[in-house]
Amino acid sequence: MKLSLSVRVVEQFHSKREAGMPLAGLAELASEHGYRALCMRASQLGTHTDLDTVRVAWEAVRRLGLEVSMVTGDFPIPENSDDEGPRALRNITPYLDLAAALDSDLLRVCMKTEEDIAPARRAADEAGERGMRLAHQCHTRSLFERAAESLAVIKRIGRDNFGIIYEPANLELCHESYGAEVIRAFAPHLFNVYLQNHRIQPGGETELVSWAGGPIRFDQIPMWEGGGIDFAPIMETLAKIGYEGYVTVHQAFAGVAGAQEAVSKSAEYLRSIGTFE
Repeated sequence: MKLSLSVRVVEQFHSKREAGMPLAGLAELASEHGYRALCMRASQLGTHTDLDTVRVAWEAVRRLGLEVSMVTGDFPIPENSDDEGPRALRNITPYLDLAAALDSDLLRVCMKTEEDIAPARRAADEAGERGMRLAHQCHTRSLFERAAESLAVIKRIGRDNFGIIYEPANLELCHESYGAEVIRAFAPHLFNVYLQNHRIQPGGETELVSWAGGPIRFDQIPMWEGGGIDFAPIMETLAKIGYEGYVTVHQAFAGVAGAQEAVSKSAEYLRSIGTFE
């Protein structure tokens, strides 16, 4: 497995449009603490960024020995916007251009309704022509809320280059199991792993609503803090199925921990429970 750091670590939980640190500084932290890659989002570089600017930024990242594990090309995708989130599926070309400029072969997309399935097929076909892949995160209020439904959508899309980003925290928010059985079911379609931590409890500071289970309250906690997601069995199962892709620290740490602590302690913790190249 390979360790990746999402640029989300310096975003606010509910505000995905502003970065709390320049990309150069975050890349230096990632390199210093042994990450193999950055997971890129529009708060740093997106389809709104001139491609020449993207290429210059990528060269700076590459010189630090980092790759780009995946690209989320606009703001509506991570915001999970009902109207604009799936928009990329209907015009995937600029997103593929962005990924190519960052030398990445994986793009995150958003699907909300039945009407998004046919565009997902067409987008996957165009991506496949360029040697690229598309993936959808396990996420509240999407077609990938629940494990069984996610697998059904993958089957209907029917493209080998369209897969799943396994994310246990969102599965838990939807009252779904996130353990070994789910990981094994996802294994043939597993393109990325996103990890973030929370503790579900009445009166928690944060509330999210899922289609599957309605509103649920929780507190965001650091990845290395107990009482939230049980990460050790996750890492054990990923090793058992022979997963060799990226495991991405995907947590928005603003308000939870400083950037230095978030980057260093997350890497230290994950290495204590998993084996990384």
